Amino acid sequence: MNERDILASARRVVVKIGSRLLAEAPASRPATIADQIVELRRRDVELVVVSSGAIALGVKRLGLAARPHELPALQAAAAVGQSKLMQHWEHAFAAHGIAIGQVLVTHDDLADRRRFLSARLTLRALLDHGVVPIVNENDTVATEEIRFGDNDQLAALATNLVSADALVILTDVEGVRDANGVRIPIVRDIDREAAPVAGGSTSGIGSGGMASKVGSARTVTRAGVPAVVAPGREPDVLVRVLAGADVGTLFVPAGRELSARKHWIAYSGRSAGRVVVDDGAARALTGGGKSLLPAGIVAVEGNFELGDTIAIARGDGTEIARGLAAYPADDLRKIQGLQSGAIEARLGYKSSEEAVHRDDLVIL
Repeated sequence: MNERDILASARRVVVKIGSRLLAEAPASRPATIADQIVELRRRDVELVVVSSGAIALGVKRLGLAARPHELPALQAAAAVGQSKLMQHWEHAFAAHGIAIGQVLVTHDDLADRRRFLSARLTLRALLDHGVVPIVNENDTVATEEIRFGDNDQLAALATNLVSADALVILTDVEGVRDANGVRIPIVRDIDREAAPVAGGSTSGIGSGGMASKVGSARTVTRAGVPAVVAPGREPDVLVRVLAGADVGTLFVPAGRELSARKHWIAYSGRSAGRVVVDDGAARALTGGGKSLLPAGIVAVEGNFELGDTIAIARGDGTEIARGLAAYPADDLRKIQGLQSGAIEARLGYKSSEEAVHRDDLVIL
């Protein structure tokens, strides 16, 4: 079986369109994408669009020489460009008699489990009503602490949010290129094959670059979902990709899949704090599939509460896992380094033997 055949069987797909593609053709690009989505819908494929471009369009309308770096200026550009962006998508789909629904999110919306599930239900309701969701980060209110940083990561999280069968990222290059500039058709090992040759954005329009697209592919393939980075200027590129054609770079899922809950812990839940562990605990976590015990913790950082998502790092700062805290930060500081049998004597209670139970923990 051809590895690309899995794309032809996808029934729900998230497609992300990059800023540069929309900035260079703000009206015609949505129209060509809409044409392809309509064709795919005839084949019973549901699509969710993650659209960049609000800031790029706002920069143009404000007459700025380049994309600003200051957050208030970025938010102003987004406020100006967002309505224009949606107007283009509205016109593109109205030509086919199809309604669209704008869904604006921040990282906080997806980091909170209840709001994450609410967003999931909203998107599914839109799809059930035949509406094409247009998802974007709410740049007009997002702050540095809650920004996704680029819509590639938002697209990866949206893929999990709607339980999509594939993620397609349309960009202005033919795919991931190797050190000699040759397109890599299929990536089976991201860390060895793609990460070393993926760079940041150089266009001055978007904020991602190939590195962020590779990072998004890593996120979705861990959930067992294939990802494709493809050239958005190619005719019928979306239809061809989802027919299994040799277009762009396919990232093949490998290894054990994460459950939807563990995927949320690893990638959607913004870390509220961090614990640093000793070498023995790090080995037990990464190699033995063990829970994190208080005895292995050497430092606790932040002011997280019971149930918050926390990062778990080695002494050199390398993050190795994420999980849900079984104790609030203040109590965890009191019991760090202690054997589990000493927890109750120190705290006056013991809710768990573990600082993070293995069922609530994901190795990165």
